[in-house]
Amino acid sequence: MTLDQISAYMTQLNWLSILLRLSLAAICGGVIGVERGLKNKPAGLRTHILVCLGSAMSMIVGQYLTTLYPYSDPGRLGAQVISGIGFLGAGTIIVTSKMHVTGLTTAAGLWASACMGLAAGIGFYEGAIVACLFIYVVMTLLHRLDEHVMSKSQVIVVYVGIAPGGSFTHLMEQFREYGWTITNIEPLQEYGPDQGTGAILTIKTFSKTDHSLVMERIAGDPDILFVYEI
Repeated sequence: MTLDQISAYMTQLNWLSILLRLSLAAICGGVIGVERGLKNKPAGLRTHILVCLGSAMSMIVGQYLTTLYPYSDPGRLGAQVISGIGFLGAGTIIVTSKMHVTGLTTAAGLWASACMGLAAGIGFYEGAIVACLFIYVVMTLLHRLDEHVMSKSQVIVVYVGIAPGGSFTHLMEQFREYGWTITNIEPLQEYGPDQGTGAILTIKTFSKTDHSLVMERIAGDPDILFVYEI
């Protein structure tokens, strides 16, 4: 058989092409899942493999339907996967007690894994493999770059606890000395009669300032009980 004949054979629905598509989906999903699992994220190896396999199977079924009903749309099931995967991704996004949002990268990875599975399921092997490589590189090699960029952002959002009877007066005066301003203050619920209140502050530094320095200045204020960057 020539290369063109093999390629044509693998785009048809047969035992070998189905096995190859699902195997590719499982491997590609597993690669991304291992990376998430090593970082102890909510969705790990099994979740990513199942998402990728399910997406691949939906495209295989879509292609199979066209053999039974020639005028059917083979991409219809895949379109439902793209929108339906959102509920699973939303389950990985968590707002902690410190008002810190986590799981966004995992949610995006699940959605991308679903797209990767769709490519494998329809027989677009090259697209699935290349997508797997790109997703893996983004989640691993670009992690440190993302942290570096975020740490140098001129806008910092923090969650602070204010002591009973405390205020931001002293903190704002100190910020003015450094050329920083608090552009927004969002008060939160009280913790108790003697435990003070909480607030989310949006701070603009007007220059590339290390966030740890800003956090240190805030934590040193006598009216601040604690501070966490969001």
